[in-house]
Amino acid sequence: MRIYCFGNRMLEQDSLPLLLIPELQKEFPKIEFIEANSPDDIEDQSEINLLDTVKGIASVTVLTNIDDLCSNRSCSLHDFDLGMTLKLMQKMGKLKKIRIIGIPIGYGRNVALSELKSIIKQIE
Repeated sequence: MRIYCFGNRMLEQDSLPLLLIPELQKEFPKIEFIEANSPDDIEDQSEINLLDTVKGIASVTVLTNIDDLCSNRSCSLHDFDLGMTLKLMQKMGKLKKIRIIGIPIGYGRNVALSELKSIIKQIE
C-alpha cells in the first residue's frame, strides 16, 4: 500500500503530514509513505490513499468523497489544485477509489500520530 502525503514544510499549519512520515514509516514498514510534491504525483493511480491537512474537521478523519476535500467555493489554492485534479481523474474514469486521511489544521503532533496509527491499522 502507498500513502501519498501532501503538505508544505514551510507553512506550520500545513506541515504535519510531512513531518510525521518518518514515524509512520517506522510503525508501518510495509506501507510506502510518499512525500507528494504536487497533484501530478498521483495522476497515474486508480486507487489513491492520501494524507493531508484538512480544514473544518475536529479529529483525524477518513474521507472517501472527493467533494468533501473542497466542498464549497471558498477553499485554498492548494485544495483547489488537489481537489480539481481528483475530480478530473474521476470524471475521466481514471480514479476508481479514493481515501483521504485528513489531519485537522492546528492539531497536536502526538494526538495526530496516535489517531493516524489507529486509522491506518484499520485500513491496512
